[in-house]
Amino acid sequence: MINQIKFEMLYNTRLIEEELIKIISKTPGEVTIKKETINRFIPINYKVEVLDNNLNPIFGEIKKPIKLDKEFYNFDEQCFSIIKKPLKNGNISYIILKSDALKKHLQQLKLKIFYTLAGIFIFMAVIGYFLSKLFLRPIREKIEEIDRFIEDTTHELNTPITAILMTIDTLKCEDSKKLKRLKASATKLSSMYERLTYSLKDSNFEKSEDIINLKELIQNRIDYLKILAESKKVNIISLLEDKKVKANREDIKVVIDNIITNAIKYSNSNGVVKVEMKDNRLFICDEGIGIKEEYIKDIFKRYKRFNKERGGLGIGLSIVDSICKKYNIGMEVKPNSPKGTCFILDCSAIVV
Repeated sequence: MINQIKFEMLYNTRLIEEELIKIISKTPGEVTIKKETINRFIPINYKVEVLDNNLNPIFGEIKKPIKLDKEFYNFDEQCFSIIKKPLKNGNISYIILKSDALKKHLQQLKLKIFYTLAGIFIFMAVIGYFLSKLFLRPIREKIEEIDRFIEDTTHELNTPITAILMTIDTLKCEDSKKLKRLKASATKLSSMYERLTYSLKDSNFEKSEDIINLKELIQNRIDYLKILAESKKVNIISLLEDKKVKANREDIKVVIDNIITNAIKYSNSNGVVKVEMKDNRLFICDEGIGIKEEYIKDIFKRYKRFNKERGGLGIGLSIVDSICKKYNIGMEVKPNSPKGTCFILDCSAIVV
C-alpha cells in the first residue's frame, strides 16, 4: 500500500514541477507564484505547504515538523512528498504535499480485523453454546433425576421418622440406655431430615419474618438435642440473656440446630458444650477435636467434610453460612482454648 502511495505522490510532484516550469518559460525575470496558481495543480486529496527561499511558510495547511532532506517519507500514518527548488528564479524554495491515504487505509484495515474477530467470536460463542447444551444435556438430566430422587426420598422419610420418635416417647423399657440410644439416633436422623428439606427449598421463596424470643428458641433447641448429647455423654450448659430478634423462625432454628449438633458430634465423651448469649453475640463452644486453622476458611463449603469418621452430609455449615449472610449476621470461628472450637455469631443486625 505504501509503495502505491509513494508512486502516486512522486508522480504528482513531477506534474506540478512541469506546470511550474511552463509558467516560468512564459514569464521573463523573477517569478512570484501565488496560492491560487499552486492550488490549480494540487490534487484535491492532498494538503500543501509552500516555503519561500528563507524557509518561511508562504501558505499551507501542514502543521507537523517537515523533513526537507527527503524526497518522500511517512510519519504518524501520513505520507509526505517534497519538491525541492521548483523555480530557479522564483519565490518558492519547497513545496510539500501530504496525503492521509495511508492513515485511512490502516483505519479501514483495523475495522476489517475488528469485525472479522468479532464475527469469529460470535460464531464460536454460538457453536460453543449449542455444543455445551448438546453434551451437557445427559449430565443435566441425570442431576435433575438425582434431585427428584432426593426430594421424593426426603419427603417419604418424614412419616417414619415422626412415627419412630412418637413411638419411642410412649415406650416403657427396662433398659433405659438402649431407649436413649434409640431416641438419640432418631433425633439425629430427624435433624438430618430437617437440613435436607431446608436445602431443597427454593432459595427465592419469600419467608415471613417475626419477632422471636431468642432465649426461648435456643433453650427449646437445646432441650430437643439433649437426648443426642446424653447419648455421647456430652453436657450442654446454657447462659442466655433475654434477647428478641426479627427473622424467620425456621432460619434461626436451622442455624442453632446445625452449630449445636456439630458441637455435640465433634465433642469427646464427657465433654462440655457451652451456649452463651451476651452483648448481642451468641457463643457456641465445644471441647472437641477442634478445627485446624488452614481448614477454617473451607468449612462453609457445600459437601466439605474434614472428619469422615464422624459422619454428616457436609451441607449443614453451608446452610448456616447462607442464612447468616442473608441476615447480615457476623460469624467467626475460633479455637476454644485449651481444646475445641467456638462459633461466635454477632446478631446485632437482627436484634430489636
